[in-house]
Amino acid sequence: MGDLFDDPRPPSAPLAERLRPRTVDEVIGQAHLLGPGMPLRAAFESGEPHSMILWGPPGVGKTTLARLMADAFEAQFIQISAVLGGVKDIREAVEQAQMARAQGRRTIVFVDEVHRFNKAQQDAFLPHVESGLFTFIGATTENPSFEVNSALLSRATVHVLKALGEDDLAELLERARVLLEAPPLDEGARRRLIAYADGDARRLLNTYENLVRMARRAQAPVLDEPLLERSLGEQLRRYDKGGEQFYDTISALHKAVRGSDPDAALYWFVRMLDGGVDPRYVSRRLIRMATEDIGLADPRALRLALDAAETYERLGSPEGELALAEAVVYLAVAPKSNAVYQAYNEARAFVKKDGTRPVPLHLRNAPTKLMKDLDYGRDYRYAHDEEDAFAAGERYFPEGMEPQPRFYHPAPRGLEIRIGEKLEELRVRNEQSRKKR
Repeated sequence: MGDLFDDPRPPSAPLAERLRPRTVDEVIGQAHLLGPGMPLRAAFESGEPHSMILWGPPGVGKTTLARLMADAFEAQFIQISAVLGGVKDIREAVEQAQMARAQGRRTIVFVDEVHRFNKAQQDAFLPHVESGLFTFIGATTENPSFEVNSALLSRATVHVLKALGEDDLAELLERARVLLEAPPLDEGARRRLIAYADGDARRLLNTYENLVRMARRAQAPVLDEPLLERSLGEQLRRYDKGGEQFYDTISALHKAVRGSDPDAALYWFVRMLDGGVDPRYVSRRLIRMATEDIGLADPRALRLALDAAETYERLGSPEGELALAEAVVYLAVAPKSNAVYQAYNEARAFVKKDGTRPVPLHLRNAPTKLMKDLDYGRDYRYAHDEEDAFAAGERYFPEGMEPQPRFYHPAPRGLEIRIGEKLEELRVRNEQSRKKR
């Protein structure tokens, strides 16, 4: 292997391209896949390429690994962008692969952001993968279980790539410093630059390259934090608003609220805002939490979540975000109950399975004489005319439904303690009344 920085690519190429590994041993990170005996290392050493999906966040080496695999197997490498490409590109790739096979050469077709292809486009690969015309490698930042057709997914091994760790990024920075012969980077700037990269090698190198250019223009002897701040400007940390990281963060907020941890809930709430999520989306999620996880244990939670959403609509950012923060804390500390949520789901499942039963005559509406003559509403007991406004022993389920189901089981928390006591009292009165009949 030649010297790492003896790179034939022109100095005008972006730093990330000039530092792209040329052998698998030069790859930084992904030890769980590339270490001795690990799956991707075994794939490189097998002598036979196989179709795969490389799933991971941006800037972790998905394209690099695909190119290295083509080099390792001396295969023709065809790259298709699912954002810009279409069926025409797939046809052209098939034609090139057929010509390569006629010459005794393998082909690897690499599809970047494969989740952007629709079902028909993904299906177009299947016959050629099955025939062995080419090896398919797809790269995606989205969960392939949801975004890649099951037929294609079943023919490819999924390898999960991880965001680069701090040590990985520090090593990459050192390689970049040597290549660029850049001024030294002070420790504070190094830490902030690595944190800003957030596990993304491409983001790290692009930012560092800009920083070095600025330092040279300013003839700065050291790359320090003030210089880094001027270089970054007001850029925000990476936040994948449409992808899995987005939904993972929402999930963390919801679970922190459900787990009654106001501090963690505030942390995830601020993380979402810091990443650029629309606060209106957060407000809708808070309303969902109030109904799903608190319910009747504290009915005020729903009203407070609705008020916070309305307050944000009136004030906007940043003032309205405080109302949402108030709702986050209140929901986190409120007593928890999913009793209504479970009751609703059980009732839906029961009705779906049970089928349609007629409404009992005494519960039917009787707005006309004919309906009254047909006994609609006959023997109905008006609850407000009964003792405590409760018609003890009355039945409200369809006839013949025995035993009558119980969907709602109040939790022993918050207001539902009293609701449970009340329902138990009413059940006892119902049983006593029915025994007298």
